[in-house]
Amino acid sequence: MPKLASDGEFHGPSIDEFFPEILFNVAGIPVHRIHLVQFLAVVVVVLLLVLGTRRMKVVPGRFQSVVEMGLDFVRSNIAHDLLGRKDGNRFLPILTTIFFMVLFMNITGIIPFLNIAGTSIAAVPLTLALVSYITFIYAGIKKSPVGFFKNALFPAGVPWPVYIIVTPIEFLSTFIIRPVTLMLRLLMNMVVGHMLLVLCFAATQFFFFTAGGGWAALGVGTLAFGGAFTLFEILVAVLQAYVFTVLTAVYIQLAVAEEH
Repeated sequence: MPKLASDGEFHGPSIDEFFPEILFNVAGIPVHRIHLVQFLAVVVVVLLLVLGTRRMKVVPGRFQSVVEMGLDFVRSNIAHDLLGRKDGNRFLPILTTIFFMVLFMNITGIIPFLNIAGTSIAAVPLTLALVSYITFIYAGIKKSPVGFFKNALFPAGVPWPVYIIVTPIEFLSTFIIRPVTLMLRLLMNMVVGHMLLVLCFAATQFFFFTAGGGWAALGVGTLAFGGAFTLFEILVAVLQAYVFTVLTAVYIQLAVAEEH
């Protein structure tokens, strides 16, 4: 969280929020607060999925019902809807992993005492984007080793001289820009969300406890905005998990389409 300067003036959040102080080292690898948040998110999602599916009953309890609802959402609304039952079941494990990892990493941004998303530094969005990208390439090569790259780089129906222009564009858009945009979309949403929440609540603290007097009325306003942005961030956390998983499924669908 941003701190008040010694001059008593308010200073909003900065990009330094995402480069926190190193807490300790593990085998020479530096670990800071966001790493601990990421580790906690991974532990929680693994425990929930393991405990929720370990002893499944015909008549599920509340906890099993919630877990099944989440799993069925990915299976029915993403995997089967976009890839069909056969390919959907085939790629369901990777799609489920991506959805819940993004969701739980995102949601830490609004949990008290954590207050930052595990996806708000580049490592996690980049890793997930690479997993999505590699899965897309694997699916295409598995379906048609030669036809996958041919159809991706040389679309049918284009006069051959135009390929001089079209092929480099297709290469950039399919094999370079696609994973980069996946990463940046998720990363920027989480960075901006964190900055807005910190700005609202830090301003509230400043107006209530430092400025005082009539400024407290502004603190009420910033507190209200902070509450509204918190609800909005919950929506964004879920939506970004959905969008990331859907785009991964769409890319796989394009890779395994009949023309490939």
